[in-house]
Amino acid sequence: MTDLVERAIAAHVGGDRFVGARRLRVRLRVGGNILMTKLRSPRKRRYELEVDLGRPHARLAPFHRPGRAGVFDGDRVAIEEDGGVVSARDGAREHARRHRVWDELDLLYFLGYALWNYMLTPVYFRWPGFVTRELEPWRGLRRLEVTYPEAFPTHCRVQTFYFDDAARLTRLDYTAEVFGRVRGAHLCEDHRELGGIVVPTHRHVCAVGRDLAPVRWFPRAMEGWVYEVAIE
Repeated sequence: MTDLVERAIAAHVGGDRFVGARRLRVRLRVGGNILMTKLRSPRKRRYELEVDLGRPHARLAPFHRPGRAGVFDGDRVAIEEDGGVVSARDGAREHARRHRVWDELDLLYFLGYALWNYMLTPVYFRWPGFVTRELEPWRGLRRLEVTYPEAFPTHCRVQTFYFDDAARLTRLDYTAEVFGRVRGAHLCEDHRELGGIVVPTHRHVCAVGRDLAPVRWFPRAMEGWVYEVAIE
């Protein structure tokens, strides 16, 4: 583990803000071309998100009608209503990878693992099985190559994270394997302190051009805004 990992954790959660906590509650909005290309639905969606701080588990509500919630739990997803399960799927990752057009459970898997990852980065870099290696800086940003444990629910096994002088996450590069083969630049902006932690309140994903430069003029694959965070 490099010193950059510890600096980044301290910059985002003060080193120990998650100690003794079980979950985060987050209010956010998600949009982007992925909703149109996979579901033929370009509208933005608002969620109340709960993420577990100790395991891959998240809950999104409403999903996508009043009274329904979507639950991501590792490789299983389920849509719940009135205390019961409306629909569920095991092997959620492989199903999403195989289908060109997604149903609601495919989208739930993608949003569930992605949002869970984003809210716990960079804290889980300390977890067993993670391997980190600092790369050469890029345009003044320090870069960290992170290799995830096998079967960990994330975009792809090896990802690159960029940090500014304050060790705040400004970008991550990855291939969203459940969606396709194109590597994207995920930009993290407008950092604010919410609920006692520092989070980028605006995120968007674009293509990677020459010399690793993000192609900002290209239509955004995904875009998200965070409004509130609470630690419980």
